[in-house]
Amino acid sequence: MFLQSKSSDAIVEVEDLETLFNPLKDKIHGKIQEGQEEQDPEPFAKQDLTFASGEELPRCWIDPNYRTAE
Repeated sequence: MFLQSKSSDAIVEVEDLETLFNPLKDKIHGKIQEGQEEQDPEPFAKQDLTFASGEELPRCWIDPNYRTAE
């Protein structure tokens, strides 16, 4: 899955979707997609990621208290 970094507008390939979907994890490992060379994985805060359309990630992927918080 590809997401976009809010801070750099770079496209990020998510390495582990289970970590992305887990609200108890605040970071994912991914690879920036730039240039011809495969980039090394690096951590990205979920709060800094959006879908390529600009839509925010679902709250249930980010907030462990998404059912109780307003």
